[in-house]
Amino acid sequence: MLTSLNVTDYSLAEQLEVEFATGMTAITGETGAGKSLVVDALGMALGDRGDTDRIRTGAERCEVAARFEVTGNAAVRDWLHSQDYPVEPECLLRRIFTRDGRSRGYINGQTATMQQLQALGELLIDIHSQHEHQSLLRRDTHGQLLDNHGDHGALLAAVAEPCRAWRELNARLHQRESDREGLAARRELLAFQVAELDRLAPITGELAALEREQKLLANAGQVLDDCRALLALGGGDSDGGDVRATLYQAQQLALGLVAVGAEVASSAELFDSARIQVDEALREIEVFATGVEVDPARLQAVDDRLDSYYRLARKHGTEPGALPELHQRLAAELAELSGDGEDLAALRKALARHETAYRNAAAALTQAREKTAASFSTAVNAQLAALGMAAARFSVALPARRDDDPNPLGAETLEFLISTNPGQPPRPLAKVASGGELSRISLAIQVVAAAQTRIPVLVFDEVDVGIGGATAAVVGQLLRRLGARGQVIAITHLPQVASCAHHHFAVSKVAADDRTLTQLQMLATPARVDEIARMLGGARITPKTLAHARDLLAQGAAG
Repeated sequence: MLTSLNVTDYSLAEQLEVEFATGMTAITGETGAGKSLVVDALGMALGDRGDTDRIRTGAERCEVAARFEVTGNAAVRDWLHSQDYPVEPECLLRRIFTRDGRSRGYINGQTATMQQLQALGELLIDIHSQHEHQSLLRRDTHGQLLDNHGDHGALLAAVAEPCRAWRELNARLHQRESDREGLAARRELLAFQVAELDRLAPITGELAALEREQKLLANAGQVLDDCRALLALGGGDSDGGDVRATLYQAQQLALGLVAVGAEVASSAELFDSARIQVDEALREIEVFATGVEVDPARLQAVDDRLDSYYRLARKHGTEPGALPELHQRLAAELAELSGDGEDLAALRKALARHETAYRNAAAALTQAREKTAASFSTAVNAQLAALGMAAARFSVALPARRDDDPNPLGAETLEFLISTNPGQPPRPLAKVASGGELSRISLAIQVVAAAQTRIPVLVFDEVDVGIGGATAAVVGQLLRRLGARGQVIAITHLPQVASCAHHHFAVSKVAADDRTLTQLQMLATPARVDEIARMLGGARITPKTLAHARDLLAQGAAG
């Protein structure tokens, strides 16, 4: 529900702070006093187009902030969460508009686009007047109202699921069919590439091993010569020294020094350790040398395999070591494309299955909608008669969609039609109803749909234009009934309507310091009697009009 509205420098309002409560709230005042200021300010908070002419004279900017209590509004909380806005018990929509035409919007303290304000506003409030917020003029709203009234949620879900699956499979099938020529060429290329890689049969880790082996084989003669030279140095011969014997002699000399008191014991240990390590090194060289041989045939085989690696890697524009992974990936793609004919048949079969499921679910939804449309139209026509439009005939059209493809909203579109005069064929509301008629038609529809409506705040701006007497009293009672289920704000000039409200604000103009300002005042019972009397009798209020005002208030409260 709307809990408060703060307006700064907007139109004739310098500073307004209004708190609202549940139930029906009436806003009244002299003609031209600014009764519609609340509606206009709410529209600005909800993302309406800004107009610099609405900024109060002498001010550089105007600001409007509307606060809503949203604890029980799951749709609003889900929307806030999906848009990454803070989800709190209250939701604050704020709008600033400057003299140079700049506009800024905020939701719960974070910046928002006008589109976001509008989208959130549609979940919070429905304004019925002669401007952009008339959801009654949008055909998508007609379907929502009828489906909500008929509690068609489960049927809509049963339609939407096979429709989603059908659309997904249909897109895949069209993609496959449109690309068949390209896929054939791709399959031929893959078959050639995979055959080449099959002949190579690359193995993960093999390349590095081949490169090490090739290097050793290419230098086998030099490697063997170097190994023999190392072994000769270590083992001793006529031309070289004996490294091990020399280290042993050094160790013995060091031990002799230790024996005569020299502190070189660690040197003796190091010479001994060096001799042991030389022994180990020579054994390793000896073992390695036994495995090395000059093998031109093996060298040629390794060179050929490495050349195949490098050649295919260049051809595919990849690293030689990546060929095993590439081989697996291309082979998998080839296998998938090779089964394309079978896949297409399976896709067509699944597509037909989901379409059948959709048609069955859509037929059930159509049947339910036809039944709901009949009862909904009957109820709305009854309300129209009570509102002084007995000659009007309201109906719901359910024409089949031009496109026969599955649609998540069902097989038909929904549109509200109205005939306001006998003998005239029913036509869309937006093309027939005048402003005053549209307000009353909207009221009749909302009364019928109120039990299922998900929009918590309804605003009616001058719904009583062109009516009076008993019909005005009916309008007041209808609004009060709606207010008992949620929150209704009604701008009215009829005392019969205002007297039915749970709460009452009076709008007035005051002159101060050569300025004219609009004020909005909550009326307690005595002042409310005076306001109703003014609406009844004009400038001259008599005891009789005061008594009549008290009677109207009593009747309105009695319901």
